[in-house]
Amino acid sequence: MQDIFRRREKKYLITTEQGKALQRLIRRYAEIDRQGEYLVQDLYYDTDDWDVVRTLIEKPLFKEKLRLRFYGSYESGSQGFLEMKRKHNSTVYKRRIAIPSGELKNRSVMEIVSELDSQIAREINHYLQTNQVSEKIHITYKRIAYTGVKDDGLRVTFDKGIAFHLYSLNNNNLWEYNPDDYYGGQILNDNQMLMEIKTMGAIPLWFVDALSENRLLPVSFSKFGVSYAKYISKWQSFEEVKNAA
Repeated sequence: MQDIFRRREKKYLITTEQGKALQRLIRRYAEIDRQGEYLVQDLYYDTDDWDVVRTLIEKPLFKEKLRLRFYGSYESGSQGFLEMKRKHNSTVYKRRIAIPSGELKNRSVMEIVSELDSQIAREINHYLQTNQVSEKIHITYKRIAYTGVKDDGLRVTFDKGIAFHLYSLNNNNLWEYNPDDYYGGQILNDNQMLMEIKTMGAIPLWFVDALSENRLLPVSFSKFGVSYAKYISKWQSFEEVKNAA
């Protein structure tokens, strides 16, 4: 499985109707992932003062963030990916290492990474040692993904039901939360979805024509950033967030 990615990404906020029409077109040129629609769970790391996400919102030329991602449910025997995602202008660099869920039961991510011997692990370990980050926010969504047939560098994803979750996060109870110790919410309208086009180079001409016909323009959109800016930043404390639910 690939552990290093370098590609250009463009994001579009679209309606579900536009999403259905675009997927019908995409299926002429790309193959759907075998699992069809699937759950994605992201756990983002930040400081107590949310320094990472606040920097992302300022849109600097270079930015980076760390997340733990699971495809599907988090359960014994599943595998997560600890990912360092860096972005310079519109080019994204992603480096990741696989971590079995069982390893996370009684150990911190820092403990696990510090024992691994690879360049990626050393980079992530350096980030963890120099930044006072911990598990801060859990984001979930349903995804459908397509990979180009002739252009295998093309990947298009459609995400819906994007929601953020705040509660007492730690490695012992990842995504096993008490409803009384929880606040969260949807960050898109019911009739919206997020489409991401990921390429090694230019977007194929047939796709450019489809974007033009639907009058779609790329947007700056971070699930992490929107969750913080639209909701979390409006409260001063976790207790206030819970009481607002």
